[in-house]
Amino acid sequence: MTEGKRKSPLAVIFLTLFLDLVGFSIIFPLFPGMLAFYLQDGQSSTLLGELLKTLHTVSGTEWTDAGPSPEVIALFGGVLGSLYSLLQFLFSPFWGSVSDRIGRRPVLLITVGGIALSYAIWFFSGSFILLIVARVIGGVMSGNISTATAAVADVTTADNRARGMGLVGVAFGTGFILGPAIGGGLSLIDLHAQFPALASWGVNPFSAAAAGACLLSVLNLLFIARRFDETLDREKRSDGGPPLRSLNPIRLLKRSDIPGVDRANVSNLLFIFSFSGMEFSLTFLALDKFVYGPGNNAVLLSFAGLTMAMVQGGLIRRLAPRYGEARLATVGLVTIIPGLVVTGLSQNESMLYGGVFLLAVGAAIFIPCVRALTSLYAPADRQGEVLGVFNSLGALGRASGPIVAGTAYWKFGAATAYCAGAVFLVLPLILSLGFPKPDKSE
Repeated sequence: MTEGKRKSPLAVIFLTLFLDLVGFSIIFPLFPGMLAFYLQDGQSSTLLGELLKTLHTVSGTEWTDAGPSPEVIALFGGVLGSLYSLLQFLFSPFWGSVSDRIGRRPVLLITVGGIALSYAIWFFSGSFILLIVARVIGGVMSGNISTATAAVADVTTADNRARGMGLVGVAFGTGFILGPAIGGGLSLIDLHAQFPALASWGVNPFSAAAAGACLLSVLNLLFIARRFDETLDREKRSDGGPPLRSLNPIRLLKRSDIPGVDRANVSNLLFIFSFSGMEFSLTFLALDKFVYGPGNNAVLLSFAGLTMAMVQGGLIRRLAPRYGEARLATVGLVTIIPGLVVTGLSQNESMLYGGVFLLAVGAAIFIPCVRALTSLYAPADRQGEVLGVFNSLGALGRASGPIVAGTAYWKFGAATAYCAGAVFLVLPLILSLGFPKPDKSE
């Protein structure tokens, strides 16, 4: 790596991911209001209506004139999130492989530009179909997370790889804390009501939030163009063959020729499947058991996010060189399992916060360590490809976990759903015990 590349700071990659994730999560608190808006717009008999009828069937609730049930409103947000994650599943390996061939910078410019376009379309999404188009474009372009993660691998050594991946986790945690808060604030600005004439252009009550997300993406694009130096030297790029495992989801499960990669991929898939289901249902558990409203839930989620950020930003860099990423990944899973049980069985707020603390600490340890392991197993010219598949399978877990967990939660209750999730995590725990030790020779 050249001296100029050595000066390429992780802070640049961190800010790129942070801005991207803030923009991505702005939409999260808006799903219930968006559903009400599109229903009032007279579209319940078309695509949206068919979707809602299906969700009522899945949740076991009845369709009434009063409108969708609370369970269906929650599943509606889960479906829109799952659509995005499903497209990440399909396209993350593609963008990762392309970045191995042409470099990280051009791929980030393309994908962040595409995400900005998706938010611009959302701004004019007066119809539900146009909203879906915006989400599809954003999901296709969301492979920038895998590419940015590969860039972290480019600029870190084997010994501090876990620290670099911890910074990726901090970007996720802080982005997901700030994004929903910004989205909630911008939702108070109703351009649809203030400028009724713009309704014919598709301006809707959530266009201000869309404008905020679009502005962040444009700033991110300009930041990458001005400050992001290419991290992948030409001599380390792949030979220009076709992107591996590009768009075939079945081939993602094909055995890798790199030792350790399959075990890490499957462990992460199973973990994300269980953990994302918990994330999705946590606010409903807090509402059902402790009558938490949006403010209380915001405090709870901020507590979890800040705990993860502190562990990933400070603790991992000290522990990984001493104990190794493989051992720490196992410790992370061991910590999460009782966290799920305590959270699901919580009878008071102290138990709830105690369980969430264990969940946050465990996830903050496992995620950067298993990501660092995957990167360490991969050769330099295949970082984008390998991390693309890793993130793609994680996206598959995020696409399916919330729907399965939500269905289990409403059919069997919080205690059963969370304890089942804890039992399920025994599978990745067993796999983690067999992680091979990575070769850290430079």
